Amino acid sequence: MGVGPWQGPWPPGDEYDPDLLREGDRRNVVDRYRYWRMDAVVADLDARRHPFHVAIENWAHDLNIGSVVRTANAFNAAAFHVVGRRRWNRRGAMVTDRYQHEHHHPSVADLLAWAGSAGTGGAGIPLVGIDNVPGSVPLETYDLPRECVLAFGQEGPGLTPQLQEACDVVLHVEQFGSTRSINAGAAAAIAMHAWVRRHVFGQRPH
Repeated sequence: MGVGPWQGPWPPGDEYDPDLLREGDRRNVVDRYRYWRMDAVVADLDARRHPFHVAIENWAHDLNIGSVVRTANAFNAAAFHVVGRRRWNRRGAMVTDRYQHEHHHPSVADLLAWAGSAGTGGAGIPLVGIDNVPGSVPLETYDLPRECVLAFGQEGPGLTPQLQEACDVVLHVEQFGSTRSINAGAAAAIAMHAWVRRHVFGQRPH
């Protein structure tokens, strides 16, 4: 994976990293950012971040957190929020967390307080839970708000009762097989893609 040392005269521009140009770029980045400094990549992403956030509960060091963070990077989420334990397993993120903005909230109440003053003009943004619990609404038929926090629980137990209560709505991904639930990382990817379909491509749910 990656590219070797730059061949020929070096390209102009402050975004390029001399070490990467000299030694090659083996990072997990799209071709657009080959040989760029990390802070230059972050600045470019910041200029076009999408206004949805991702919140992940971290009470049992769930291995899926890294996968959710990696997907949040792929869809250029505004930021990701870790609720509970500050330390989380970063292996699945494949270093993508370095290109994002990370926030830590010791409790659900702290996340809710942050969301209450976030968004355009500090008017607050809703928490949208993703979990197949009683009373949840199908994601496929719900019109996701443009500014929101998509909240995910841990693999197995899902969203805690505290976070469910804090959410404006809890959505589930419709399933048609025998399994009770899909992987938490997969559900997160589906939810983020649903947001992109709605707000980037303008496809309203039916």
